[in-house]
Amino acid sequence: MLTHASGSPRLRDVADRAGVSLGTASNVLNHPERVSQSTIDRVKAAIDELGFVRNANASSLASGRSSYIGLVVISLANSMFVDVARGAQEAARKAGHNLLLADSSDDFDAQSDNVDSFNEARVSGLLLAPVRDSSAHVRRLKARDVPVVLINYDQEDHDLCTVGVDNEQVGYLAVQHMLDIGCKRIAFIAGADEEYQPVRLRRRGVRRGMKECAGRARFEEIIVSGVKEIDGHESAARIVGRSPESRPDGIICVSDSLAAGLIEGLCDAGISIPEDIAVMGCDRNSSVADCRVPLTSVTMQGHEMGEAAVRLLIDELDTAVPHVHQKVVLTPQLVIRGSTVRS
Repeated sequence: MLTHASGSPRLRDVADRAGVSLGTASNVLNHPERVSQSTIDRVKAAIDELGFVRNANASSLASGRSSYIGLVVISLANSMFVDVARGAQEAARKAGHNLLLADSSDDFDAQSDNVDSFNEARVSGLLLAPVRDSSAHVRRLKARDVPVVLINYDQEDHDLCTVGVDNEQVGYLAVQHMLDIGCKRIAFIAGADEEYQPVRLRRRGVRRGMKECAGRARFEEIIVSGVKEIDGHESAARIVGRSPESRPDGIICVSDSLAAGLIEGLCDAGISIPEDIAVMGCDRNSSVADCRVPLTSVTMQGHEMGEAAVRLLIDELDTAVPHVHQKVVLTPQLVIRGSTVRS
């Protein structure tokens, strides 16, 4: 095996073994469209024979960019972001890019660190899936001319692309379903924090739906501390203390985790779901699949969001054609299960 002093084969060794110039060997790795298939086959055979491993860091330092795309999500505990990652990975691979994933674990400071890490690693572009305004993070990326696509969040920045689901329609669909199954006392449970855009938009959709049906059902909002299972337990404790006549007969929870905690608390108190109270979530989170009752929810089109985001990013990276920033809004779909309709 031909090696240089460090013991690892260099691209020059690959070129010599394949009988091509160093520039041709580089083109096979970076611009295969510029060389013939027979040349590609010879160079790849030499790579296999020598055990050559490309130094991605060196390549990115030389070009200022890499073949890597970064994806920063707020939390992989929500399966929607797992779906986003899978969709993005499939689309990136088809386009000849590699996807690097970072989970911020519901920590906004961690999200900032993840963005900076990918920026310093000179990724070609970044997909960012936050739940609150991340303008400062975007500005740091743009300062280095790194293209950014926001996922599931609209920052109303016309200088970047966004991909999301219509979260207002999510809330509206939930109200329509509760009315369709005959609920007369409908409650919406969510955290008070208006900083989280999906919560704010779903609340707006619920209110719009209830306003349109004024007179057909009574409506109330129950404010809790957050959107996790523990907050569902808190809301259940407040509901079970009320008389059956004053309780809601249909409850829309802003998240599936919240709905799962609510159902747990209601069932523990002897309230039957959906016979006594119909309950649904709003984000089709498969991580709550062990909920006592199969949960009605709304699909967030995570896989499709990931694919669309990568397509927009690749389009922006292609400097051969002018890029036009787009806002892609996907349509949510209701998924009816046993928590609202008895099977």
